[in-house]
Amino acid sequence: MKVLFVCHRLPYPPNSGGKIRSFNMIEHLSQRHSVIVASLAHTPEELDEGKRLEKYCDGVIAEVVPDRVRWLNAFKALPTSVPSSVAYFWSSHLHRRIDETIQSTKFDVVMAHCAFVAHYIEETHGTLRILDFCDIDSAKWREYGHHRSFPLSSGYAFEAKKLRTYESRVAAKFDHCTVTTQGEKEEFESLGTGMPCTIIPNGVDTTYFSPTEVRRPAEPIIVFLGRMDYFPNIDGVCYFAEDVFPLVRKQIPAAKFIVVGSEPSRRVRDLNGIPGISVTGHVPDVRMYLKEAAVSIAPLRIARGTQNKILESMAMGIPVVATPQAAKGIQAIPGRHLLVAEHPHKFAEKLVDILLNENLRRDLSAAACKHLNHSHTWPNSMKILDELLMQGNVTMEATKIAKR
Repeated sequence: MKVLFVCHRLPYPPNSGGKIRSFNMIEHLSQRHSVIVASLAHTPEELDEGKRLEKYCDGVIAEVVPDRVRWLNAFKALPTSVPSSVAYFWSSHLHRRIDETIQSTKFDVVMAHCAFVAHYIEETHGTLRILDFCDIDSAKWREYGHHRSFPLSSGYAFEAKKLRTYESRVAAKFDHCTVTTQGEKEEFESLGTGMPCTIIPNGVDTTYFSPTEVRRPAEPIIVFLGRMDYFPNIDGVCYFAEDVFPLVRKQIPAAKFIVVGSEPSRRVRDLNGIPGISVTGHVPDVRMYLKEAAVSIAPLRIARGTQNKILESMAMGIPVVATPQAAKGIQAIPGRHLLVAEHPHKFAEKLVDILLNENLRRDLSAAACKHLNHSHTWPNSMKILDELLMQGNVTMEATKIAKR
């Protein structure tokens, strides 16, 4: 089959770290099909990095849209019905190149990875059309509105409303939609489109994030993984540092908290001034910090979809304590595969239990690693994608025959 895969950012092969969802899909599809990727890049350097993707597909169509242009487009969309988050990922040049490619190539499948780029191919006809929402972003903006102060709260609420209308409209233009979790599927169904939707869970690269190199921690180290310019991560880390970590230190004075992630905001960098806390910024290999940790945390109060930080920690054999919001996107049983707590005192209590109880750490680690091999591996997820393509093309062919 010939596949056109449209995504919002070039998913070039990582030099280190696990492979992201879009790259896994492209790599897998290219093993059996002819794949052309269309995407945006923020800088010429990112575009050059993306050329490495050509090893995994038959062609890359990409355009550079600088941040200043993106933000200008988003600002111009404010008084219109177009969501600013959709305008942010718009390029008329990329749209024209995609149209030209579709006219010159007979594709069997066109696939949009994330709703922000669905409008590039929503009018394509005569081929199987799949929209991989991943997460329903309008719900995320709605949550942002609940957690930010005025006027940002009103801005997020307004964007959520526009984006929800957009999501409902573009979903109806596709033959099938996909999401990452049961919760996201329920959110999709609330859009009222009546379109079929399949869950394709996120996976973890267990060959990269492996427990084989993890040693028994000598210190009570707590670690957090994640990009630190992302608001839910900023909010979660600062909440933990201010409301939970002091409770842990009262019982375990030697406890340390390490924040591992690129682009830390000023608010996160300021946490370096709190005793026992260190913020690393970008690191070449997060595994070096994970294998030194006794426990990993996901203290997010705003969370949608699957938290890959939890999967990566589990795969490394590091027990996890998470909030209910962060844990709901993981197909895991609280108390068996990870510990879940919402309020600061309960969260601290769970952490202290793990830090002081080696048997608990070992049991959680073993159960989590075993569970991942059944529920969150990329090969299993890609089997779902294969079945979707096969069923979709059978339906398309039957429809064509019926029209003859």
